[in-house]
Amino acid sequence: MSLFDETTVVADDLTKIEGIGPAVAEILNEAGISTFAELSTTPAVKIKEILSNAGAQYAFRDPATWAKQASLASAGQWDTLATWQQDLQGGRIRMASDPGEEE
Repeated sequence: MSLFDETTVVADDLTKIEGIGPAVAEILNEAGISTFAELSTTPAVKIKEILSNAGAQYAFRDPATWAKQASLASAGQWDTLATWQQDLQGGRIRMASDPGEEE
């Protein structure tokens, strides 16, 4: 077996997603979600389940925007992500804005 046979996944810094702090990032990592790409394809209902199972202090988190944010991060669209995050508070939409609507 050569070194090229093994795939190494490098974890992304999930705290770059508005609404995800270090503790939540660790919970997601332990659940097998460690990259922006993985987060972008995980349904919000599954993330809510993971957070609820981690404890009551995490159950109130609203991951509704996390997949879209992670998709932008995964695609390297940092400016678009940063602009949209200005309208978010704790990962929740403060104003009606979606980075995909204006393009």
